[in-house]
Amino acid sequence: MSRLTRVRMPLAVGAASLAGCALLALVDPNVPGRYPTCPTKLLSGLDCPLCGGLRCVRALVSGDVGAAADHNLLVVLLAPVAVVAWLVWLVNRWNGRPMPTIPVPPRLVLWSSVALVVVWTVLRNLPVGAYLGSGLA
Repeated sequence: MSRLTRVRMPLAVGAASLAGCALLALVDPNVPGRYPTCPTKLLSGLDCPLCGGLRCVRALVSGDVGAAADHNLLVVLLAPVAVVAWLVWLVNRWNGRPMPTIPVPPRLVLWSSVALVVVWTVLRNLPVGAYLGSGLA
């Protein structure tokens, strides 16, 4: 299998991600009505784990990490992890190597991730964690 065939999927994912970032750079999610409202926010008034994510990514694309963290701190913290994971995927596919295995049991990673998202969601919807909210009314 040729290198270009092996890296087709990582490159497609990277291109789609860049296209999404370009769209956010061109069409500001801070302007009401440009993007649909989060269904969780619309129906319950609560912030879901990704509420504020579009505005966060737009701020990151613009280089404003402070504003990005104000919109959704979880996305700011996970964005570098996603970029590194994508780079590892791309390099390993390019070299024909399998993805490295995580030295931690996959179930532990899964349940820890679920717990993190649940704690994040609950905390940002409590009065004590209101500063972690998306900022949407």
